[in-house]
Amino acid sequence: MGQPESAEHRAARESTLPPGQRLQRGWPVTHYGPVPKFRPERWEFRVFGATADGGKHCWSHEEFTALPFSTVVADLHCVTKFSMLGAEWGGVPARTVLELAPPAPGVTHVMVWAEYGYSANLRLADFASEQAIFATHKDGELLTAEHGFPLRLIVPHLYAWKGPKWVRGVEYMTADRRGFWEERGYHNIGDPWAEQRYSYQEEPGDGPEL
Repeated sequence: MGQPESAEHRAARESTLPPGQRLQRGWPVTHYGPVPKFRPERWEFRVFGATADGGKHCWSHEEFTALPFSTVVADLHCVTKFSMLGAEWGGVPARTVLELAPPAPGVTHVMVWAEYGYSANLRLADFASEQAIFATHKDGELLTAEHGFPLRLIVPHLYAWKGPKWVRGVEYMTADRRGFWEERGYHNIGDPWAEQRYSYQEEPGDGPEL
């Protein structure tokens, strides 16, 4: 049996949490709608929109999972106020997708599309961050269907809704527009350290121009 965690150790560990968050043991399942059925023969990952060559880039499931595998150790912060610290995420870095299917010079944002038409918008700089990864694994094991298998985006420095489960593609955009939760009252940027939870907190420039 291990020794009980001291109050000092717990305080030091929890000091890494963004404001308003609580440390979570385990990984709760949170999502909108049903869990989709994975059909590998029909699965396709697409990059489209304002690509550098003007075309659409597609990978089958076999092709996408054959791309160079990488890992990042990063936290996950849910807007429902739980945080999971120090998970190892394995998969394909977002930067790899940007290299294989470059955006046009005028691209400022991306829309990440998932099953059932779910979407999340991101600034290009957030999507291109070193720790943003299209995850297939957590802590060395394949994701479960409930947690996003076969593919979910992890963007550790933003709230977790900015990293959809069951991702199917990325759209390059030359102007921002809101995704699924952003259209329903969530903050357009979603920085947990600034506690950007809701759209009423937005400052000028945080959201798309009307």
